[in-house]
Amino acid sequence: MKHANIALFVPHNGCPHQCSFCNQRTITGQSQQPTPEDVRQAAQLAAAHLGEHARNAEIAFFGGSFTAIDRTYMLTLLQAAYPFIQNGTFGGIRISTRPDAIDEEVLTLLKAHGVTAIELGAQSMSNEVLTANHRGHTAQDVEKASHLIKNCGFSLGLQMMTGLYRSSDDTDRQTAAQLAALHPDTMRIYPTVVLAGTELAALYEQGLYHPPTVAQAVSLCTDLLQFFEDRHIRIIRLGLHDSDTLRQNQIAGAFHPAFRDLCESERMYRRTLTLLSEAGLTGGQVTFSVHPSSLSRFIGHKRQNITRLHQLGFSPLIRPDPLVLEGVALQTSHQGLCPWPPQAFEKLAKNFCVDGYHRFLPRER
Repeated sequence: MKHANIALFVPHNGCPHQCSFCNQRTITGQSQQPTPEDVRQAAQLAAAHLGEHARNAEIAFFGGSFTAIDRTYMLTLLQAAYPFIQNGTFGGIRISTRPDAIDEEVLTLLKAHGVTAIELGAQSMSNEVLTANHRGHTAQDVEKASHLIKNCGFSLGLQMMTGLYRSSDDTDRQTAAQLAALHPDTMRIYPTVVLAGTELAALYEQGLYHPPTVAQAVSLCTDLLQFFEDRHIRIIRLGLHDSDTLRQNQIAGAFHPAFRDLCESERMYRRTLTLLSEAGLTGGQVTFSVHPSSLSRFIGHKRQNITRLHQLGFSPLIRPDPLVLEGVALQTSHQGLCPWPPQAFEKLAKNFCVDGYHRFLPRER
C-alpha cells in the first residue's frame, strides 16, 4: 500500500505575511481551525479504515505555518495526535511550516511529541523572487532550517513553486538544484495558480504578471520530475490538490486536476522519441512493448501522444509486456505479437479507435 497521510488543515494560521499567491481558504477548501477532538476523531476513523496499513501512515498538519501558530494551540493538537504514535497505530506525525519558523527549541518540542517529518515551504531559492512575492524569508533561511531539521533526525520535505511573479524557467531550475543540494527526502512541486483575491490576481489583471500555461508548466515540471528522481528524491506531490473551491476561484495559471499524470505522460513521450531516434526510425509502422501499468501514460491525455506520433508519420502498434521495466520499449520484430483479449479494451473502446491488433488509429475528422 502507498504511503498515506491523515491530513488536518490549519489554514492561514501562524503566517506573519500575506504572500502574493496565497489564499489558504481556497487552497485547502476550509477556513475553520481544527480542534484536538477533530484530531482524535480523524485519527480514529483513519485507523478503522486503514486497518493494519495505518502503521505506514502519518498524521499530517498542513495548511498554515504549524510552528508559528500559538504555541499552546500547537501543543494541544500534537498532544491529541501523539497517543496514536505511542501505541503504534500510526507511523508518525508530519507538519509543514515556514523556513523562518524553525529553531532548536521548537524542534525539541516537535521531537518530544512524535513528529517525524517536517516540510518547509521554500517556494524559491531566489531572494529576488521571494521578496517580490512577499514571502518574508530568504534562501539562507531555507538552508539553515533544512540543516537543523536533518541534524535533529527528522525527515526533511521541501516545497517549491514554479512560475511565480518575477521568476523564470531558468530561475526555477536553479531553485530545484539548490533544494536538491540540501538532500531532502521528499519534494512537492506546485505550478503557480492565480486565485481570486490575491495580489497575483491584481498583477495579472493589470497585465504585469503572465503566469505559465498548463502546457508550459508541464514542459518544465517534466524536467524537474526527472531531475529529482535521478537524485533519488521522491516527489510526493506535483500540482495543487483538486477541489471545487479551487476551481471556482482560479483566474489563471497552471492548474489541471491530473497535473502529475500530464507530466508522466510527457516523460513517456520523450522516452518514446528517444527510442525512435536511437533506432534511426523516421516513420511508418512501429511496434512498442509497453508495460500494462504504463499504457495510459503512453497513450497520453486525450490520446495526445498517439496523435503526436501520427503527426510525425508513425503508425504505432502496442504490445503489452509486464517485463518492460522502463514503461516502453521498441520492438524490432512483429514475431510473437499477440492481440489483446477483447476484455482488455472494454474501457478503452469508448475513447480510442482500436482494431484487432491493438493499433491506435487516427480518429476520423
